[in-house]
Amino acid sequence: MLQSKKVAFDEIKVDGKPQVRAEMAQKAGRNSVPQIWIGTQHIGGCDDLFALERAGKLDALLHV
Repeated sequence: MLQSKKVAFDEIKVDGKPQVRAEMAQKAGRNSVPQIWIGTQHIGGCDDLFALERAGKLDALLHV
């Protein structure tokens, strides 16, 4: 979805990287992937991102 909106993003892979995964889990309060941040705001996982899109709130967050 982010690619279709032409939004640049960084993907940080945590598979096979226990230290990076632990850091993500600590910051997000969740250990499932993906965890998504827009700027410094934690959005949650993929379902949360799509819920923002359905609610018409995602574009405002992406263009802050």
